[in-house]
Amino acid sequence: MAHHMREFETGANRSEVAGKPDYEGYLSPLVIERFGRYMLSHQETPAGPRASDNWLLGIPKTEYIKSLQRHNLDLWLLHRGYPGMFTQDRQETLCAIMFNAMGYLHELLKPETQ
Repeated sequence: MAHHMREFETGANRSEVAGKPDYEGYLSPLVIERFGRYMLSHQETPAGPRASDNWLLGIPKTEYIKSLQRHNLDLWLLHRGYPGMFTQDRQETLCAIMFNAMGYLHELLKPETQ
């Protein structure tokens, strides 16, 4: 397969970008920064701090889906304007939804040999 190259005015060259995912374009730095603050705030536990990648040790998909449903309900209640019926604010809730959705997807995607 021939690789097409781009050449820049400086003389440097790179392979073409066609067909490659554009992660920088797909993700919002505002969302990633907020999600990072959410995750940092949940690293501290009564037993002490946990590693940022603690979730990689494995959380059952059943736990992710149960938590995801609770946070989805919170978001729905917030969205519909039912005061006092939810447990977190909108940003915290959305970050929790992201964590559980990504964790569930990670469990589906990870190789069986891990």
